[in-house]
Amino acid sequence: MRRVDFEAGIVFHGNTERIQKVLKKAEMGQPVTLAYLGGSITQGSLSSVPETCYASLTTRWWKEQYPQTAFVHVNAGIGGTPSQFGVARVEQDVLAYEPDFVIVEFSVNDDNSLFYRETYEGLVRKIYSSETNPAVLLVHNVFYQSGTNAQDQHEVIGRYYQMPCLSMKTSVYQAVAEGKIPVRDITPDDLHPNDLGHAMLSRLITSFLEKVQKEAEFAELSGAFTTVRRSEELPAPITANAYEHSVRYQNYNSTPELCGFVPDLQEQEYITDIFKRGFIGKQSGDSIRFMVPGSGVAVQYRKSVKHPACVAKAVLDGDEDHAVILDGNFDETWGDCLYITTLLCHGEDKEHLLEITITDGGGEKVPFYLVSVIGSR
Repeated sequence: MRRVDFEAGIVFHGNTERIQKVLKKAEMGQPVTLAYLGGSITQGSLSSVPETCYASLTTRWWKEQYPQTAFVHVNAGIGGTPSQFGVARVEQDVLAYEPDFVIVEFSVNDDNSLFYRETYEGLVRKIYSSETNPAVLLVHNVFYQSGTNAQDQHEVIGRYYQMPCLSMKTSVYQAVAEGKIPVRDITPDDLHPNDLGHAMLSRLITSFLEKVQKEAEFAELSGAFTTVRRSEELPAPITANAYEHSVRYQNYNSTPELCGFVPDLQEQEYITDIFKRGFIGKQSGDSIRFMVPGSGVAVQYRKSVKHPACVAKAVLDGDEDHAVILDGNFDETWGDCLYITTLLCHGEDKEHLLEITITDGGGEKVPFYLVSVIGSR
């Protein structure tokens, strides 16, 4: 496809035993659940229709390979969100569907930092050790203008846990950098793929799956194993791993003390319907207080493209000197942002008092929308 070296996109082959088991399950006609967890690219941003995004195209490959098999397709992509949020929501958005195979895609949503190495490790561990023992494939997208992503951090995790890692940076981006593919042929904004870009990402994935298919066939014919069998027990983490057991607190699973804030009781129909199940504050002085267990605390709130919006402050354990401003005004124009602010990282593992107060509200200002509080330990 367009002179792309998809083989070069396999930056780490890893242990494919679990993938082989899923392929065998599909071959035998047993139901298979495929899940995709990531940001806007996984959600399908800038594909012309949902059916042309990489996740749908990859599921279509499975259906074409195994037409006798019933597949469940779970797209758990939410635009503009990092693995810090992913690990807090994966239980509800992915693991509840009992997946057989999970693709994880956060390399353009996470910064290339040790913080996101840790949140990514927590996410990977949580998926891999879940009840259905799913196969996990890690996919690294890229910013085409700069060639940057969080692959350096994410690949460390993939290699440590022997999970396959596929990279658009070493495959499609390389073809763009060498002038083989005009960048505007695959992305209009140097990040989100158009239909051709999504097709290339899917082809990177399915070409690897075809490789694993052949390895499995050879192993079956020769009576050999293509990979060293690994223990299902995870090794000790390589980071502090303070995010594996993150929990989101919203209005349906928490009882904060409300003073002016009110719960948003609208039903959330889809996971991309992100500004639901939260709490709303409108007037200066409105406040909400949580007791949050854990060694880490983060706040998710809406940054609005409509100005002016309310501004709040967050105070943890009564420490006014280290209050954090939560500004509801968003400087971008692409849409309201589900913003996450970390208030505590690697703190004391206990119940923390979190108080959020509107400091600039009232009038015609857009209300402050608190989507959730995340406690990590």
